Amino acid sequence: MPPTPPLIGVIGKTNVGKSTFFAAATLIEVKIENRPFVTIEPNVGIAYVRTKCVHTELGLPKCDARNSICLNGVRMIPVKLMDVAGLIKDSHKGRGLGNKFMDDLRQADVLIHVVDISGSTDEEGRPVPPGTYDPVEEVLSIENEVNEWFYGIISRDWIRFARGLDNLPWDQVVDALTKRVSGLSIRREHVVAALKLSNLELTKPSSWREEELRSFVIKLREVAKPTIIVGNKADLPEALDNIDRVVKALRNRVFIPASSVYELALRKASKTGLIKYLPGDQDFTIIDESKLNPKQKLVLDKIRDFMRRFGGTGVQQALNAAVFEVLNYIVVYPVEDQHRFTDSSGNVLPDAYLVRKGTTAQELAYLIHTDLGKGFLYAILARENKRVGSTYELQNNDVVKVVSTR
Repeated sequence: MPPTPPLIGVIGKTNVGKSTFFAAATLIEVKIENRPFVTIEPNVGIAYVRTKCVHTELGLPKCDARNSICLNGVRMIPVKLMDVAGLIKDSHKGRGLGNKFMDDLRQADVLIHVVDISGSTDEEGRPVPPGTYDPVEEVLSIENEVNEWFYGIISRDWIRFARGLDNLPWDQVVDALTKRVSGLSIRREHVVAALKLSNLELTKPSSWREEELRSFVIKLREVAKPTIIVGNKADLPEALDNIDRVVKALRNRVFIPASSVYELALRKASKTGLIKYLPGDQDFTIIDESKLNPKQKLVLDKIRDFMRRFGGTGVQQALNAAVFEVLNYIVVYPVEDQHRFTDSSGNVLPDAYLVRKGTTAQELAYLIHTDLGKGFLYAILARENKRVGSTYELQNNDVVKVVSTR
């Protein structure tokens, strides 16, 4: 069956604009109010990552996109987006809606941490004058809540569990650790990576001190639920100094300044036909200026100035960064006719699959159909007309025909 799209969890303190980010990314109407705990049940919707459609590289006039959308040579590929209940300090202890938030978080493949970069909400999510609260503290505080939640789950009855691993071969130790955290949607490769990063490979878990267990837990959270930081409300004047501070203080993090309010305004204006705008563009075109009132013109001028400064509103950039930079997904196009780049019905490049980097040709065959994978003989890279074997690792924008006995 086709690959399951990645699930992006939108997390953050209450009242920082998470629901606006979600609405802007999906155009699903959600309840947006300026008070804590508006989001109680998780909102799940479809957002899109954008990439240049391969039909433009092949010199084809168009494609027949089926599982995605192709607009002016830009392929918009669906992903799942989940906006969950906001966090406050001690949420991992169940304060506020912490338990509900944490249960929702289990499902996510990657997290977008929306931060009030203007500093206009305090640690409880209450409005304060812009520039009052420190967004660096906000990032670290929310990350600590997630880490503590992970630690609480994994450390529960740890001594008894760890002693039971003492006489097992290392592979079985890893398997047991993986089973223990499987409820958090954590895979074996995540556990292996976390053990390596925390320098605990081939050590007995029963010998781990608390600081070593915490180190393992934090590394496990980082690799299993990788996070990008979105500095929302970057359109407010107080945000500029804070952006520089966050970038300097949180080096080696993926950080994107954004204005969810501006993105939502653009998408609504595009939907009503006032402007021409494709999410992720660095500018927009006004279709008929005579239809705009003075207030709308002023707002669009402000949005354009913001986009010129930051290269867009940041919302689409965040979605792309989460999937392509952090999760390391690539796009491949399965076809049945490698010469015409079509399926059996003559549709040109109908499907664009998001797959993890390192996915092999045979693994792609299984994603298309189980029988194709079982009878896999070889694959043909359509652009190069080149035959490859089962272990060939797919590259971004590969167009692939699978040859199988079934």
